[in-house]
Amino acid sequence: MTHPSPEPPSWPQCGHGTTAEDPVGCRGIHVPGQSACLAHLEDAERDAYLAGLVPGADIDHRGTPFTRDLLNRLLDALRDPSTGHPRLGVALFVSAIFEGVALFGSATFEGVAQFGSATFEDFAGFGSATFKDFAGFESATFKSTAGFESATFRYRAKFESATFRERAVFRSATFRDRTGFGSATFKGTAGFGSATFRERAVFRSATFEGTAGFESATFEGTARFHSATFKGDAWFESATFKSDAWFVEAVFERSASLGPLVCAGRVMLFGVVFGGPVALSFAARRLECRRTRWSSTAELRLRYATVGFAHAVFEYPLTIAAEADPFVLADGRPVEEQALAGTPDARVRLASLRGVDAAHLVLADVDLSGCLFTGTVHLDQLRLEGTCSFSEVPHRTHQLRWRLGRFTQRRTLAEEHHWRARQPAAVRGWNVAVLGAGHVGPAQLAPMYRALRKAFEDGKNEPGAADFYYGEMEMRRHDRTGTTRAERGLLHSYWLLSGYGLRASRALAWLAAAMLITIVLLMGFGLPQDSPKQEATGTVPPDGGKVTFEIDKADPQNPRGETFTSERFEKALNVTLNSVVFRSSGQDLTTTGTYIEMASRVTEPVLLGLAVLAVRNRVKR
Repeated sequence: MTHPSPEPPSWPQCGHGTTAEDPVGCRGIHVPGQSACLAHLEDAERDAYLAGLVPGADIDHRGTPFTRDLLNRLLDALRDPSTGHPRLGVALFVSAIFEGVALFGSATFEGVAQFGSATFEDFAGFGSATFKDFAGFESATFKSTAGFESATFRYRAKFESATFRERAVFRSATFRDRTGFGSATFKGTAGFGSATFRERAVFRSATFEGTAGFESATFEGTARFHSATFKGDAWFESATFKSDAWFVEAVFERSASLGPLVCAGRVMLFGVVFGGPVALSFAARRLECRRTRWSSTAELRLRYATVGFAHAVFEYPLTIAAEADPFVLADGRPVEEQALAGTPDARVRLASLRGVDAAHLVLADVDLSGCLFTGTVHLDQLRLEGTCSFSEVPHRTHQLRWRLGRFTQRRTLAEEHHWRARQPAAVRGWNVAVLGAGHVGPAQLAPMYRALRKAFEDGKNEPGAADFYYGEMEMRRHDRTGTTRAERGLLHSYWLLSGYGLRASRALAWLAAAMLITIVLLMGFGLPQDSPKQEATGTVPPDGGKVTFEIDKADPQNPRGETFTSERFEKALNVTLNSVVFRSSGQDLTTTGTYIEMASRVTEPVLLGLAVLAVRNRVKR
């Protein structure tokens, strides 16, 4: 028999069996009125003590060694005849040593139950036990299986620094108050399947060396797994978190299957390290993966969640996908999502990719309208599958300085919204930056738009890339630090005439306006008063012979009188239409009309080309 500490205890100790190696001897506390512990009393004195116990009595056997027979005799003395199960008042077993099987099954602890630093050499059975007051198992050592299945803890339960060398079974256990497993070590399987935690459950710095099973567990308060280490497989299938689930700086050394689970609050994965393949299936309001490290392939299938992925590091392909329908369990049953009742929709929103290397990242059906991309590396290699939505420009007509204006609909980045909302003349509809979003300008936004355009083009989605080309050009046009004034002027003209070759309606409107102006100018100044007639002049030799004629044509005369007639309109329209396709009409024109036609043959084909280019950019595959 070994003792947990070479130091003498603070209570009056038995001292039986002192040796040179163990000068303290037995640490068992004196039985009341005796000078020895229960294990070392004379038989008659032990029998008298046990005979004096009644169900619900307070007992104090700190440091006492128990054989299986001795423990059974003690529990039989406390057995309630109405239930057939032991009923204890205050039960103090601090530093006690249970040398054989310890069967506390179905026992009721009506007062404080203290098993701190106790050692269970064999099976410890607390199945269906009820702890009505504080239950303390701090630093306890379970060398064999510890069975707490269906146990009920009505007040606080503490298992901090406890060691479970084999299986720890808490299946269907109920913890009605705060529960602590901080720094506990589970060397075998830790089974918490179908367990219920009504208040905060803390597993801070716990170590799970075997499989950690929390299938169908329910956490009604905050679940804290800060700095926990999972060396074996981790299973949380069908678990329900009605508040936050904290896994901050936890380590999953092998494969992890977290879910499908439901979390009504936040799933916090700050600084978590995943050493093996990971499958996360969460229906949660928020998932925070900031500074997580993924050392193998990972798949995150989500519902409802807003995901923060800033500064995450992953070396293998990682997929974040939105699930349209509720998750389905292995037995075919859908996962219940009542904890998320009242949530507007099941869309998955990505909040940030700052500091992420997106070379291995795949996003499927994710809402990116509020996502921050500043600082994302290899953004051009990001793969977008399904329907990934971005933010849009304000919809309504707005007062833009001295005129009314309407933004052409396109997909935009959240950072552009934030930048435009900061401008003095900002219109309503641009989203203001949230706290911590930072400030970026056109110089930083242009490369992001360029990278996303390339990502769409590499995915053979040319029409989808068009909006990001538009955004890139917009940012270059507004960039006063990296773009020269001449370049900005050229970009402004390109934007004004055709929306950077992407707005066919704008180019066609300018073409129609140019044609109308051309027709009006031709009717007013370009068409001559009358079409000049050819005149032939020559001399007939007196003696006959060859006659020579000179054919001449009078110069066109500037129009006078009524110029806006249907006949002149038809001629002007003919000249204009030929100019659009870069052809000469052959119509006689005044000198002014010749210059008008020259200008028309330059501008109108260009505008037509811009309209054709815009249509092509929108339909090209």
